[in-house]
Amino acid sequence: MELFKLMTEGGHEQIMYWSDPEFGYRGIIAVHDTTLGPALGGTRFWTYETDAEATVDALRLSWGMTYKAAITGLNLGGGKSVIWGDNRRADREMIFRAHGRAVDSLGGRYITAEDVGTSPDDMEYVSMETEHVVGLNGLSGDPSPVTAFGVYQGIKASAAQHYGDESLKDRHIAVQGLGHVGYYLCQDLASEGAKLTVTDLDADSLNRVVEEFGATAVDPDAIYAVDADIFAPCALGAVVNDDTLGQFSFDIIAGAANNVLADSSVHGRALTEKGILYAPDYVINAGGLVNVYGEIHEWDSERSRKKAGEIYDTLLGIFELSASEGLGTHTAADRVAERRVAEARHLQRTW
Repeated sequence: MELFKLMTEGGHEQIMYWSDPEFGYRGIIAVHDTTLGPALGGTRFWTYETDAEATVDALRLSWGMTYKAAITGLNLGGGKSVIWGDNRRADREMIFRAHGRAVDSLGGRYITAEDVGTSPDDMEYVSMETEHVVGLNGLSGDPSPVTAFGVYQGIKASAAQHYGDESLKDRHIAVQGLGHVGYYLCQDLASEGAKLTVTDLDADSLNRVVEEFGATAVDPDAIYAVDADIFAPCALGAVVNDDTLGQFSFDIIAGAANNVLADSSVHGRALTEKGILYAPDYVINAGGLVNVYGEIHEWDSERSRKKAGEIYDTLLGIFELSASEGLGTHTAADRVAERRVAEARHLQRTW
């Protein structure tokens, strides 16, 4: 793995490895860009095949956080951390306290929060070692409801763009991934009368959504071929790839997952050619970042929810730029985010 080449190509400022063998802690913190403010991004706890895979995941996710903050109008940079291990382990205190010490060593350049495989309870352990953590119990807590609300508003904006009508009543929506965000998204969609087809690897999560919202369940591999209007990926990334593209009959792809396009330059263009409207992932799923930003600045929950609702107008602006300049929506979103970071570089130094 050519680490400095990866960092240079992605424009990353810093990457840090931290190990505490006594507790089985292996952590990686990637800081992408701190032009707009301190880097903020959650901690992902995942079983990676190799340290190279873990590193690439941290780099990709931190890049996305920079763009997410910039395009949402937040004064934050982008960072992300990953813990390499089994996120089902029960003895969590010492591993997350070790992670807290790693975060604290950066002196505020990086602020962490929960992500895939972690929870507000885990962040409580992190907070024992550092003040640079958000998403704590009793404060902003679980960002999932706000994230889901932002995705819901983004789906409505996408429907308005494609169909000329934002209503989701009787729209058929295929939802992949029924974790916290996926569950709350289904709740929002069902409340408007959408028809839901859903899938998840966890049978309990799947059965809960089927029973509560009248959804239809399908096997995980079958979700890509569902004859639905909208596909909402809410699990892990790279689900738009060479193998899945040929199965799609959707009009819109808009969901909460990060890094939905396996290769943005290839698969973003392919969606455009197929006439599928794509809501760029780091735009539509920015509600979670809004939620923890609100905690830093002591916003109440209603203000955070209102800010997440602005994703609707942000996406309409991106769709307009995409149409006027003949760009893929993913490219249009990148240009908006990059413009804000470039302009800010003239105003202040990196955090």
